[in-house]
Amino acid sequence: MKVQVTMICCYVFFLTTECSHYRPKSHIKVGEKPQSPTGKPRTGQIEEKCQGPCNTSSNCSLPCAKPFHGEIGYICHQKMWQKSTETCTSLSLETLFKEDSNAASRLSLASVSIPLHILDLPAPKPVESVTQGIRKNCPLDFACIINPVKSSEATSGNIAFVVELLRNISTQLSDEVTREKMKSYSTVANHILSPAALSNWTFVPDKKASSDLLHSVNSFARELGIHDQSETIVDELFIQTKGFHIHHNASGKCLNFSMSMNNGTEGISGTVEIPQQEIQKLPSSSQAIGIAFPTLGAILKETHVPDGGLSRTPNGLVLSVVLPERLREILLTFEKINKSQNAKAQCVGWHSRKSAWDKTACKTMLDAGSAVQCRCNCTSMIKSFSILMSPQLVGDKVLDYITCIGLSISILSLVFCLIIEATVWPRVAVTEMSHMRHVCLVNIAVCLLAANVWFITGSNFNVKAKSYNWCVVVTFFSHFFYLSLFFWMLFKALLILYGILVVFRRMMKSRMIAIGFAVGYGCPLVIAATTVAITEPEKSYVRQDVCWLNWDVSKALLAFAIPALVIVTVNLAVVFVVACNTQRPSIGSSSSQDMAIIMRISKNVVILTPLLGLTWGFGIATLIEGTSVIFHIIFALLNAFQGFFILLFGTIMDHKIRHALRMRVCSLKGSSGQQRMRH
Repeated sequence: MKVQVTMICCYVFFLTTECSHYRPKSHIKVGEKPQSPTGKPRTGQIEEKCQGPCNTSSNCSLPCAKPFHGEIGYICHQKMWQKSTETCTSLSLETLFKEDSNAASRLSLASVSIPLHILDLPAPKPVESVTQGIRKNCPLDFACIINPVKSSEATSGNIAFVVELLRNISTQLSDEVTREKMKSYSTVANHILSPAALSNWTFVPDKKASSDLLHSVNSFARELGIHDQSETIVDELFIQTKGFHIHHNASGKCLNFSMSMNNGTEGISGTVEIPQQEIQKLPSSSQAIGIAFPTLGAILKETHVPDGGLSRTPNGLVLSVVLPERLREILLTFEKINKSQNAKAQCVGWHSRKSAWDKTACKTMLDAGSAVQCRCNCTSMIKSFSILMSPQLVGDKVLDYITCIGLSISILSLVFCLIIEATVWPRVAVTEMSHMRHVCLVNIAVCLLAANVWFITGSNFNVKAKSYNWCVVVTFFSHFFYLSLFFWMLFKALLILYGILVVFRRMMKSRMIAIGFAVGYGCPLVIAATTVAITEPEKSYVRQDVCWLNWDVSKALLAFAIPALVIVTVNLAVVFVVACNTQRPSIGSSSSQDMAIIMRISKNVVILTPLLGLTWGFGIATLIEGTSVIFHIIFALLNAFQGFFILLFGTIMDHKIRHALRMRVCSLKGSSGQQRMRH
């Protein structure tokens, strides 16, 4: 009886002593003055150390307020102190395994009043490492670390401590990972991934801490065993883990995630899909695990941010996958956080060694408004994926204005050109050569006008499932009419050669027109139809972001670029041959009038061909990644004003057309004057 009373008294004494040393949690926040544990401002040199104006590039530090340990670092920015780092932590090995230590201390204190023959306890041994503490207190489920972490404040120092804690567990205690261990592990990680903790990640001294956290979670999940065919392993607010068994003869498998970006109800979704052709590579049954993070993307820090227009903050979930070694290719679907139509998606993978997003790991298969589908390759260094966004920049808006204004001028110029041709046609299409010249000019204007109309139509399409077929139609006709523009330019060059080299045997006009239409429309039709027939079965005919020929996947754009640039080269070569041969008196047309027409055609080709070639030369340059916005602006200017160039150099600068137009105007004035005299 005496022993029991002594133990109770000692226990009450211990609790009283412990509570008398309790201090409320307080630490220095951004913009606050350093405070003492009693709440009063610190005095003396410590307060003055990081107060008031400062010199650029200087720095200082202050100790954290109790019960936190560590310090807060400041740097001088624009002559004012700004918080840069913080290591204030309340977590340690002692606090992590506090309950066990307290129990041992109580028994040790009680043993002073108990005879040794009744209670013989060894002195409590301090915990020397996380591994030792977990193996001693909770080796089966790691549950003993949950409450100390969840009850701690998510300061920058505590975040760094938890990251190191999880790293140690993943490297030293991952030999037999069970579902219970994975839940405890994820619960601890969830505490530092909450929206309330995100701002404090900024002041963690180790900028690779977020990347280390991602790598640790992936490494720990790799050792997890899946027992059921499909199961949800972890379902925390800010980290979800799912897994399933896969067999080499099974169909494609999917993991669907739906998570909240904050503590509200608004969610964001993502899907991991393993194609059937990849599953068939497995020699036997295996397992796949997917992990989803809604908030991790906001804190992943890249050690080197490359130049470019991409925002480096993901616009969707960060999805990690743990696959068998033989499996490489997966399909990922991300719902966008920012669903703005001006935001273009780029599928990327996180390179754990470089601590940076790697766009070579993925291809964007479909960007359909609110969701993006990616095809990605898993490697030993890249196991996590997301989407980055490229918001519309000032340069893009300039391009939009140039294109809009230029196309309007181009369409009006082409309509004006066709009206002039219809007005002066009887006066200028007199000889065989002049007739064919104006046939070419009219068809060039018609082709470019039609191409511009289809271009405007295509720009109003979003490449979604419901409008994909229409996008294919728009792209086909744009491709066809732009090619026809160049092939009619080629026919003009052939017409020049025909007029100079063929002297005696002239072709019938109807046959020449038939050849012109076969070259101008037949060849483009064959090329455009062949291109769509080859690429469309794989859905790689059009781009994912605009109704135009695909470049990233099928290189269908080459079906336009190669013919166009070849025709430009041929036309320039023809003009060079004409310039040389017209110097010889023995070679030439039998008609001096035809020779004058040929020279006008040559001048027209000399001017328009370099313009067209230069335009699409800049167009090819814009395909090169990282090309300056200047190249895009020059291409937009030249491309948008092609109709004006045709009106200027093909019609207005031709003195025969100007003369015929004046005669037509005079005849109209004369007829109107005669009618007035009659009245």
